Amino acid sequence: MSLTTRPRRRLLTALTVLSGLGLLAATPAAADTLYHEQYRPQFHFTPSQHWMNDPNGLIWYKGKYHLFFQYNPSGNSWGNISWGHAVSTDLLHWKQLPVAIPQDDDEMVFSGSVVQDKNNTTGFGTKKNPPLVAVYTSLVKSTNVQRQSLAYSTDGGTTWKKYSGNPVLDLGSVDFRDPKVFWYAPSHSWLMAVALSDQHKIAFYRSPDLKHWTHQSDFGPAGATGGVWECPDLFPLPVDGNAKKTKWVLAVNLNPGAIAGGSGAQYFVGDFDGKKFTADDSGAYTPPSGTALQDFESGSFGDWTADGSAFGTAPTTGALDGQSEVTGFDGKNVANSFHGGDAATGTLTSPAFTVISNYINFKVGGGNHPYQPGSVQGDVPTPTGETLADFEGSTYTSPLGDWTTTGDAFGTGPAQGTLPNQQQVTGYLGSGLANTYLNGDATTGTLTSPTFTIDKKYLDFLIGGGYHAASSEAPTAVELVVDGKVVRSATGANAEALNWASWDLSDLQGKQAQIKVVDANTGGWGHLNLDQVVLSDTQAKPHSDETGVNLLVDGKIVQSATGANSENLDWASFNTAAYKGKQVQLQIVDANTSGWGHVLADQFTAADKPALSTTRRAHWLDYGQDFYAANTFTDVPGGRRVMIAWMNSWNYGGNIPTSPWRSADTFPRQLALRTVNGKTQLVQNPVSELKTLRSSTTSVPARTVTNGATPLDVHGSTLELKADLTPGTATRFGLDVRTGAAGQRTRIGYDTTTGEVYLDRTASGATDFDPTFSSTEHAPLALDGKPLRLHVLVDAASVEVYAQNARGEQVVLTDQIFPDPSSTGVDVFADDGTAELTHLQAWQLASTWK
Repeated sequence: MSLTTRPRRRLLTALTVLSGLGLLAATPAAADTLYHEQYRPQFHFTPSQHWMNDPNGLIWYKGKYHLFFQYNPSGNSWGNISWGHAVSTDLLHWKQLPVAIPQDDDEMVFSGSVVQDKNNTTGFGTKKNPPLVAVYTSLVKSTNVQRQSLAYSTDGGTTWKKYSGNPVLDLGSVDFRDPKVFWYAPSHSWLMAVALSDQHKIAFYRSPDLKHWTHQSDFGPAGATGGVWECPDLFPLPVDGNAKKTKWVLAVNLNPGAIAGGSGAQYFVGDFDGKKFTADDSGAYTPPSGTALQDFESGSFGDWTADGSAFGTAPTTGALDGQSEVTGFDGKNVANSFHGGDAATGTLTSPAFTVISNYINFKVGGGNHPYQPGSVQGDVPTPTGETLADFEGSTYTSPLGDWTTTGDAFGTGPAQGTLPNQQQVTGYLGSGLANTYLNGDATTGTLTSPTFTIDKKYLDFLIGGGYHAASSEAPTAVELVVDGKVVRSATGANAEALNWASWDLSDLQGKQAQIKVVDANTGGWGHLNLDQVVLSDTQAKPHSDETGVNLLVDGKIVQSATGANSENLDWASFNTAAYKGKQVQLQIVDANTSGWGHVLADQFTAADKPALSTTRRAHWLDYGQDFYAANTFTDVPGGRRVMIAWMNSWNYGGNIPTSPWRSADTFPRQLALRTVNGKTQLVQNPVSELKTLRSSTTSVPARTVTNGATPLDVHGSTLELKADLTPGTATRFGLDVRTGAAGQRTRIGYDTTTGEVYLDRTASGATDFDPTFSSTEHAPLALDGKPLRLHVLVDAASVEVYAQNARGEQVVLTDQIFPDPSSTGVDVFADDGTAELTHLQAWQLASTWK
């Protein structure tokens, strides 16, 4: 991985170590200016300024909740990671304290936990004044090795001293992190759950004194394993409130590969005996039965047609030369496009057949390169017309004349392909291109064309590099400037591969224009690639770089699925209910020549029910995009178990449009175990302290909604909503929140055709700061015609949805949003029929920063 990828929690690049690690608590006067910026949460914790990620060391101690967190005291992006610190008496009003455990020249201070060493087993304190002890992952800067270390406090957590005997546990691994430590009374010892991240395992250790640790067992791989495992938590809870019936919950955070595609948190319910955790769910799975369409067991492709070289002449019996072990396929044979390695491309297409079932199930593996609508398979011809720049010379000279530069990002002339320390650049034509990775992402500048006349319908160009929109504070973008105004803009997709983009210039014919290439970004993916700028009467279509399986109707792709950058095949399905009686085709496509540029497929079956992937079968704490590094407070009176998580995602966390802070925590949730349909399920609810923030109350009368959205007499940017909605004939129904400016809305809906709650933020406000942000999240919840109960928390930049059916099954979805401040409305909606709003009560919530 090159330095071009955006900084992630565990990505250790050449970071500049900045000084100034002390940060004093904000004064009341400072809070007035700091805590009321656009997008600043008003009842979620945020640091006064700078970058924050994982909550750490959560503990209740002498009447206060202590929240430590991964923190950059010196800037608004990931780096210089230390432990920030805040305290609260009510989980609502937080006071930020000085940095607790700072990084130093040798280490960064990664995630961990804090315990009260009541028996002074460490000797760091006294029996009368037992210490607080932090067990944290020490990141060795010189080697990237992650090992477990101690720091302690004898003044209630205000000041901390690192243990001179650090580290206390070291495997020499770069993927060994995030210890959760607690006292286990039956064995009179300390226990640690810690992640073996790349192995998808949680290791359990035991210690008498927090200094000397003995390995007990490992749990995993299990559940979802599409990304590294991090930030484990292990705790007991009574089932159905019965203290005599206790189960243990193991929470495991995952990045990427969560249910919403990026960062997320799964959990396992089971038993723990002080040494070993055993999950109730064994993970065994039998897919729905059906009619086999193709299983490749004949040893040939049969009547399927292979084009190109990627699939060879027949199925394989597993891995090919140079390929890692292939797993997860059934029988002996599998369709495998690794013939010739990732560089080969091709398709494997079924004959047309009539759909007779609701679903087509199949197994897919290989690269995670989804189909992009509008893209074209195969070679895309260079559009003909007037070439404004092809960057083939040694200087920025073109048929228009000399392009002018500012800054230092573009150098004195075009780059000859990939620059030092950059991932391989592909997709450009000839030998040269404009590439602003000169001396890395830190350089900035502009490249501007001479003036030209727009006399053709389209401007086509090849573009790659960073996704930082022209509207962002620090763009990486190509702009079309007419009469001194930017009228078109485009950016990369956080990839070094260039692909075609096109602007329709029909409304600008005869105008004088300039092209301006802007690199104003110095963070991850802070550069841009550009080539082949052509005025043309032909609109260039992007070429496909997919690896996956497509469903074709009348030759057009209507559904698609891709791999997970894994040689393991997993179940996927197409919903074909709408195509019953129609002719369709299946097509396996490898159009990618870069990393993970291949696909695996097997076991195509027509069935009445969908086959569920391992990810869909996993148990998720939250189905949204913005719930990660979830952890619970230790030592809360009465055995209360309260969870908090980082309300952000590593997909785009460094790019969210907030300043001078970046990232918030979720609202604290109280956890319980409930028996539903004979299985034990984790149930979450906002902590009861929320009620103290309620101010004005609005009750909305019951009503029927038909084919559209109806505004309600509810407004606010900080709201708590409780609603019951009953499905009628509508295909979709629910609530819209933060409605207003330019059609903005965040939709909380239920889809009766799929049996899913969904959270749609595609029209929520600012979404153009990262290509992965605009999204709709889904969570399965069967209603069986009975009411949907919603409990919704709306803040300045977030929506948290607790949804429950009549049987008590629950799903939770958390997403960030960035709406216009004027978008404060609430609507109820129904699509294609009717639904009933039987109850809605709304409360304005007071700011905790006043």
